[in-house]
Amino acid sequence: MPTYMTCFSYNTEGWQKLAKNPEDRSVPVKALMEKLGGKLVCMYYMAGDYDGFIVYEAPDAKVAATAIVAVELAGHIRTLKTSQLFTVAETMEVLGSAGKLAYPAPKG
Repeated sequence: MPTYMTCFSYNTEGWQKLAKNPEDRSVPVKALMEKLGGKLVCMYYMAGDYDGFIVYEAPDAKVAATAIVAVELAGHIRTLKTSQLFTVAETMEVLGSAGKLAYPAPKG
């Protein structure tokens, strides 16, 4: 299954609710991913540009997008950014395939 990483930031209301009633948000994320045929790999909070991230497997990009839209509709998220992840082996395959192609650089 393809692997994705979604970085997220809570809005003020989301933080206020979590501060008033702390809860493990990986539980509903895991349930959502399993309902869609995917799997939550991990969830971390962090300091920086985003409040945290999740890594998950989804059957395809449409399922990943469905999960992201469902989370967004809950109303407690300010920002989401999703990227597909590739293993080292997958990357080696991509590099090998790309190395066999010729693509001209711009002429200038």
